[in-house]
Amino acid sequence: MRNKVHVKTGDEVMIISGKDKGKTGKVIAVSPEEGKVIVEKRNMVTKHVKPKKAGDPSGIVKAEGAIYACKVQIVCPKCKKQTRVAHDVSKDGKKIRTCAKCGAEL
Repeated sequence: MRNKVHVKTGDEVMIISGKDKGKTGKVIAVSPEEGKVIVEKRNMVTKHVKPKKAGDPSGIVKAEGAIYACKVQIVCPKCKKQTRVAHDVSKDGKKIRTCAKCGAEL
């Protein structure tokens, strides 16, 4: 069975729960099999990194951690509100994602 995630890479999202609640950011990676997304500059975690080869950086590095996709909502570019994704069929028969609140294309 294929898992579906309601956000895509490049979408502007708002985090609706957790330590970064209410903050927005851009989705940089989506993992549908885990149901998780990575949001730019949000959910920062510290990693202890060993150098892989000579000259590589090591030590404690900050990186973005994965967030469950159900904990983020898309921000509509037109009305600037967090919203669910609605689906409509365009005139040429293509399925498009739209804002559930104002109807704008996402």
